[in-house]
Amino acid sequence: MPDLTPDIGAFVSIEKNELQCIFDALKKDGYTLAGPTVSNNASTPGEGAIVYDEIETVEDLPIGWTDVQGPGSYQLQRRNDNAYFGYVVGPQSWKKFLFPPQATLMTVRRENGSFVVESQAEDAPRYALIGVRGCELHALLIQDHVFLNGPYIDTHYKARREQTFVLAVNCTEPGGTCFCTSMGTGPKVGPGFDLALTELDDIFIVEIGSEVGRMVMRSVKWRPSGAFELQTKRTALAEATKSMGRTLETSDLPNLLYQNLDHPFWREVGERCLSCANCTMVCPTCFCSDILEVSELGGAASERVRVWDSCFSMNYSHVHGGNIRPRTKSRYRQWLTHKFASWIDQFGESGCVGCGRCITWCPVGIDVTESIDAIREEV
Repeated sequence: MPDLTPDIGAFVSIEKNELQCIFDALKKDGYTLAGPTVSNNASTPGEGAIVYDEIETVEDLPIGWTDVQGPGSYQLQRRNDNAYFGYVVGPQSWKKFLFPPQATLMTVRRENGSFVVESQAEDAPRYALIGVRGCELHALLIQDHVFLNGPYIDTHYKARREQTFVLAVNCTEPGGTCFCTSMGTGPKVGPGFDLALTELDDIFIVEIGSEVGRMVMRSVKWRPSGAFELQTKRTALAEATKSMGRTLETSDLPNLLYQNLDHPFWREVGERCLSCANCTMVCPTCFCSDILEVSELGGAASERVRVWDSCFSMNYSHVHGGNIRPRTKSRYRQWLTHKFASWIDQFGESGCVGCGRCITWCPVGIDVTESIDAIREEV
C-alpha cells in the first residue's frame, strides 16, 4: 500500500472487498452508515423495493439486484451479476435523514402553575450517506440552498448537514424514468461529495472529493487508477448519458409554463391525478411542511411537531376565506409550475433533478416530461 494518502481530485482503484474497509473507517470516525438495502418483502414476487436505511456492512447493500421502472411501475429483479450498485433509485430520498418526516421542535410543560418551554435541540446524528447518485447529490445541494442560504436558517437541518459524509456513486445504468441528463444533474456526480465511486466489473474507481474523504482512504488498500480503467469509466458514463429513459427540453420552461396557465391540458391531467401526494413525498427536493400542536390527554404538556406536507393536500392551500386551489388541476399546475418555473425565480435553479421518482411512483403513471411536452406541442 502506498505510504501517502491520495490527493484531493485523484482517481484511485480498489478491490471491491475494500469497500468494507471504507465502511469500517467511517464507523470508527463515529458515522452511522445510511445506504441502499433491499426491503424485507423482496422475496415475494412483485413486492419489495430498494430503500434507504441504516446499514452495517457491504452485505446489507442490494448486491445482485436491479429495479425495472416505468410510469406507475416498479419491480425488483435479480441481475445476472453481483453488482453492488446495479440499480437506479427507489421510493425514498436522502432528505429523510437530513429533513426528517417528523421532528419535534419544542415542548411546553405545565409546572407549578406556570409553563416551561423546552427547546428540542437534538444531538444531531452523524450520517455517512452511501450510494448517493448524481441527481440525488444535486438535490442535496438544492435543499442546502433552501434551508441554509436564505435569510432564515433551519437549525435542525444545519446541525445534521454539517456532519454528513457523502459517498457518491456514478450512475452507469439509467432507469426507464430517468432524465437527469436533461436537467444537467447526472449521470456523473457533480461537486459536493467526499468520495465518489464508479463500479466496474472487478474494482471500484474512487475519486477523492474532500479532505475528510482523503483521510478515510488511509486505511484502504488503493493504487492509482490506470489509463484503461479511466477510459472504461468515461465510456460507461458516456453510454449512460445517451441511454436515458426520458428526455426533456428545458431551455424555455419558465416562459412556456407562465404563458399557458389556462391551457386545456391542466383540466385533462386534473381528471387523472388522484391528489395522493406520492410525487411530493418521493421527491428529493420538495420541502413543504406543516406545524402541529400535539397535546397530552391530561393537558400537562404539549409538543410542537413539524411534519412533511404537500401542495396536493386540500388543506395546504386553505387560507382565511376559502381555498385558493380547490381543484386538482390547479394543485397539479402549482406543483409543476413551481418545480420548473417559479423555483428558478426563487432559488436560481430548477427544483427538478430528473430522478424520475414522481413518474415511477404515480399510481396513474402521470409523466412530468409528457406533461410539459403536451403543453409545448399544443403551443
